[in-house]
Parts: sequence; C-alpha cells; structure tokens
Amino acid sequence: MKQNKIGRTGRLFNILSVVLLFFCVALSAQAAEEGGNAATERMNEIFKWINFAIVAAALIWLFAKKLPAWFRGNAETISSAITKATAAREEAERLVREAEAKLANLKQEIAELQATAKHEAAEEGERIRALAQSDAKKVGIAAQAEIEAAERAARLELKALAAAFAVDGAETLLAKQLTPAAQESLMDNFVKSLEGRPN
Repeated sequence: MKQNKIGRTGRLFNILSVVLLFFCVALSAQAAEEGGNAATERMNEIFKWINFAIVAAALIWLFAKKLPAWFRGNAETISSAITKATAAREEAERLVREAEAKLANLKQEIAELQATAKHEAAEEGERIRALAQSDAKKVGIAAQAEIEAAERAARLELKALAAAFAVDGAETLLAKQLTPAAQESLMDNFVKSLEGRPN
C-alpha cells in the first residue's frame, strides 16, 4: 500500500515536471517572438509564479509524505502517555480510597486492640494470682512436711537420748547394787541353770 502511494506520487511529480518544463519552453518561445521589454517583464512574472508553484508543490509533496507519519507517531505517543497517566491516576485514587478506609477503621481497630490488651492483661493477672496461690500452698505443704519430719527426728533423737540416759542410769544403779558377792551369786545361779539343761 505504501509502495503504491510512493509510486503514484513519484509519477505525478514526474508528469508535473514535464508539464512545467513544456510550459516554460512555450513561454520562452512566445517571449522571443514578442520581443521587447513588456514581454520580458511578463516572462519574469510568469517564471516567478512557476518557481513559486514548483517550490509550493515540492513543499506540499514533502509535507504530505513526512507529516502524516510524524503526526501518527506523535498521536500514538500522546495517546500512550494519556493511557498511562489515566492508569496511574486510577491507581492513585484507589490507594487514596484504601488509605481513607484504613484511617476510618483505625479508631475502631485501636479500641479493639485496647480492649483485647486489657482482657489479656486481666487474664494474665488471674493466672499469676492462681499460680502464686498454688505456689504458696505448695510451700505451706512442704513447710508442714518439713516441720513434721523435724518433729519425728526430734522425737527419735529424744527417745534415743532418753534410752541412753536410762541405760547410763541403769548401769550406774547396777554398778552400785552389784557387789562382788552379788556377782558371785549371780554367776553361780547361771551355771546351775546351765547344768540342769540338756545339751
């Protein structure tokens, strides 16, 4: 399509060039026939218009060839920039709406967080109180068990001490009451009791 357009434009330009050349030759022949100053002036006027027509045709052809593509590219660039800017604006508006919604909910979220924190603190306080009471009971039970164990140990020690005192007292009493004659009598009785027994 583009090739055909360029080919037509080139042929049109060639035809115009031939026509203008023919027109110039015809005018110069007429001017030569008329001769004189008026004809030369008229010829100069015609050549100026022909020159203007050639320059204008060349400029029109050049602009017709180059400007549409340039305008299309520029329009596409502008359209792309507008599309990107519209998308960026929509994204920014979406972010603003989200931020406004978050700000609106922020007070409610803060109140909920405070309520949750108070509730958790109360629960933690109760747990710590229950744990402290449980530990106090355990300490009381352990202390009671230690007291009872110390009491038993003291009683056993007291019994052992009493037994030791009783044995010491008995030894002392026995030593006082057991004279050599009593000892001999006891030994004799013991031996006699052994003699009477069968083996």
